[in-house]
This record gives sequence, structure tokens and C-alpha cells, in this order.
Amino acid sequence: MIPRTLFTSDHETFRDTVRRFLENEAVPHHEQWEKDGQVPAELWRKAGEQGFLCPMVAEEYGGIGADFLYSVVVSEEIARLGLTGIGWGLHTDIVAPYIEHYGSEEQKQKYLPKMVTGETITAIAMSEPAAGSDLQGIKTTAQKDGDHYIINGSKTFITNGQNADLVIVVAKTDPTKGAKGTSLFLVEAGTPGFQKGTNLNKIGMKAQDTSELFFQDVRVPADALLGQEGMGFIYLMQELPQERLNIAVNAIAMAESALEHTITYVKERKAFGRSVAEFQNTQFKLAEMHTEVEAARVYLDRCIELHLQKKLDVPTAAAVKYFTTDLQCKVIDECLQLHGGYGYMWEYPIARMFADARVQRIYGGTNEIMKSIISRAILS
Repeated sequence: MIPRTLFTSDHETFRDTVRRFLENEAVPHHEQWEKDGQVPAELWRKAGEQGFLCPMVAEEYGGIGADFLYSVVVSEEIARLGLTGIGWGLHTDIVAPYIEHYGSEEQKQKYLPKMVTGETITAIAMSEPAAGSDLQGIKTTAQKDGDHYIINGSKTFITNGQNADLVIVVAKTDPTKGAKGTSLFLVEAGTPGFQKGTNLNKIGMKAQDTSELFFQDVRVPADALLGQEGMGFIYLMQELPQERLNIAVNAIAMAESALEHTITYVKERKAFGRSVAEFQNTQFKLAEMHTEVEAARVYLDRCIELHLQKKLDVPTAAAVKYFTTDLQCKVIDECLQLHGGYGYMWEYPIARMFADARVQRIYGGTNEIMKSIISRAILS
């Protein structure tokens, strides 16, 4: 087996702390959260007290200024335990970097400390009913009106949508300029005209609050603009590699977990007088999946190294996202098959994984879009 070399002893100590916390505070309750359709905000505050949220945020804004590997550890442990309702990854690895990289000093001081503590839960509103992977096609507008902007439009498939206290809204400030007319805004929950729709009923990720958001003449001050007007699309493109890398981290961690559950199951399950593990087909399938997942793990870890060195480019991030999520779904499907009929029962972890994994090939940009990005790069 190929050992991982990314993490120091400090990272592994942190991993143990994260795992114990999740086993005690999340695993026993996740089934109820699936029924509720969301994770309680209290868990976010408890996680904040432990330093699990936004560890990369600078100390001056309440964080510990840690490296990206601490976020990787948290994402891996959540994925391994099947806790897909917990939306910390988006909060930590997507929203916080936007504010830290492009926000004004006032915005950083106002929002980042409470994001670190879990007092403020965040979301980012990109997708719309008629614009998903095609971010240039968004219709939401933000029209300048004196020292304010007036936002109109709707968003859908928004992770943390019900719990969110603060949302980064992608809007067109100049619809005539295409991508160059796109800007980002920080909109707080409770702002007049900003309404949260019902929690969407998804195939999987039942405990993850995913919502439609509606903006009707939402008036925000000019200082709600994140970064410069018209730079929103560029900001999105600069931050998407980390988002896609995080999706890949989740993909391989869940694939590894699926294999672990399946190995345990086939050793215990009897068929025709012997364990399912004794059949050659089972052995060959497990060997194939182990090899593919280990190869993907080495590839992913190299991409993480490149990201730590600020060398992970857009095509490579697209490639690792597409490759690992395709493999994730393939492996989980094979593992479910080895469970037989029990694999289709919701109380078995593999059934939840099967339902939860499918969206990985869609969000963060569909895998078809990833292939387009890769092909443009290699043909240029």
C-alpha cells in the first residue's frame, strides 16, 4: 500500500480530534437531521469552538492561519463518516476565501470572525433556474441606485440556503457586458426583499439544506459589493480550482469509506455456505476498486501539493474533479452490488453513499464542462 506523505503529526492529531468530535456530536444525530432536512446551527457553533471552521483565515480575523491541509482533514473525516448534511466545506473553503481575498478591511472584520466561531453561517448563490454551469448566463441583476444597489432575481440549489446568515450573491451589474458585467455582493439574511424558498427535496444529501433564494428589490448599500464591480466572473474563475479540488477530496474519501464498509460486509455475509469474500468475483472486484482508488488518491494528493504551492491550474483542477467523482460513483455502485439486496436498504451506509455521491458529478461545474475545459487546454 502506498503511504500518504502530505500530513505532519500535527495534522494527524487534528484529524483525531475532528473524528472524535464528529463521532460524538454528529453521527448519532445524522439520521434525524436527514428527516429534518438540515443540520442544526448549534453544531456549527460547537465546531467553531473547536477550531474546525475556516482554519485558514488569518489570526487577525479570528482564525489560526493554518494551511489548506487542515481543511482537507475536516472534509475527509466528514466524507468518511457519510455526514453529507454538514456544509462546512462550502463555508470554509469557498465563501471565506472570497471574503479574505477580495473583501474590504471592514468586510473582513465584520464577517470573518463570526464565520470562524460558527455564529455566522454562509452560502454562495451562483446557480439559477436557467443557469447552472453556465455562469455567464445568470439573469439576477444588481442595479446601481445612488449609494445603493437594488438586486432582483432568483437562485437555486444553494447549499446552506436555509441556515445561511450571509450569502454571496452573483449578479449582473451590467448585463450588456457579459462576463465583464458580473459582480459579487454580500447580502445578509433578513434584508427586506430577500426570501428563502422551501428546502429542496433531493435524491440524496437529505440532511443538507439546499434552497431556492429570491431577491425582489433587495436594497443593499454600495459597500456590500465584494471586490470591484465587474470583476465577479474573474473572482469566480480564480476560486473555482479550490472548490473543485475540495469536491475531489470528498470523492476519494467517500470511495475509500465505501470500500471499507464493503470489505467488512463481504467477510460477514454468507452465501451458498461460505462468505461472499471467498468468491473469485468478489475478490477481483475488490482488487480492481482498491487499485483504482489508490491510484486516484496518489493523483489527488499530488494536486493538493500543487495547490499548496499555488501551482494548481484550472485544467488540472477540472481533471481531478471529473476523474475522482466519476470513479467515486463507479466504486460505490460496484460496492452496492456486492451488498446484494441489502445494499438497496437505506439503513446501510452504502445506500446513502449511492444517493449522496451522484451530485458530485454535477455541482462545481458538470463533468462534461470539466472535459470541455481540459480539451481546450490540451488543444490550444
